[in-house]
Amino acid sequence: MGSTITLPTVMDLAAADSLLITLREALAAQRPCRLDASKVEKLMLPGLQVILSAVRSSAQMQVVDPSASFCDAFEQAALSWGGEGAVPGAAPVGDDSALPVGGAVPEDAAPMSAVPRSVAPQSAAPAQPPASPASEVPGDAAACTKRILTIDDSKTMRDTLRLTLAGAGYHVLQAVDGQDGLDVLRKERVDVVITDINMPKLDGYGVIRHLRADANYDETPILVLSTESDQKTKEIGREAGATGWLVKPFDPEQLVEIVRQVSP
Repeated sequence: MGSTITLPTVMDLAAADSLLITLREALAAQRPCRLDASKVEKLMLPGLQVILSAVRSSAQMQVVDPSASFCDAFEQAALSWGGEGAVPGAAPVGDDSALPVGGAVPEDAAPMSAVPRSVAPQSAAPAQPPASPASEVPGDAAACTKRILTIDDSKTMRDTLRLTLAGAGYHVLQAVDGQDGLDVLRKERVDVVITDINMPKLDGYGVIRHLRADANYDETPILVLSTESDQKTKEIGREAGATGWLVKPFDPEQLVEIVRQVSP
């Protein structure tokens, strides 16, 4: 028998942290879980991201009775909370919210047109299996060997990224800011770095520049995951050496697909 979790009226950071713990336990136990969203009046980014990642990590996670405010929050983010099918409004790789990860794209076709440093064009890449729940053994043997470092000063975002990436079979390392990220990379080798931009001690741009100046990481794929979405900040990221740019809240399926493309 599954359980029903009634979401609070205000889904802020504290509520998102609490919900994440509960949902991770449900995923680990492989229990069906219904998220009653009928009382939600305010859904902030952390809560939206936790709900989205959990629902897309397992078909056993379902949203029921969403309120108008709940629906509006997802609509404004151009995302769907449903666990099946395409994501309405999700930005494909290569448009204005993500750097393309195959061949070059003309400037007039996509403002973010940098080509990744270490990925050759893959016009006929083989289909990838869907992401597995975090509690299951991953079905993608290649992903099992890949290590990803996530750098973000938000614990909720770090844990949400772990939920998404571990569920797809990746080994996830975490850092709490840019300087911590560089410290981790001095000790560990990783295949992909995912970094926020606005962080204490050292921001994401600093992380990217440091890594591009390091022969050990000058070709490592670096994805920016940030609330920043204006063209100027994306241009700075591209010039620093970013491989791709995604905007929070992110679509978990899109993130996993981009990681697979930049690190096949």
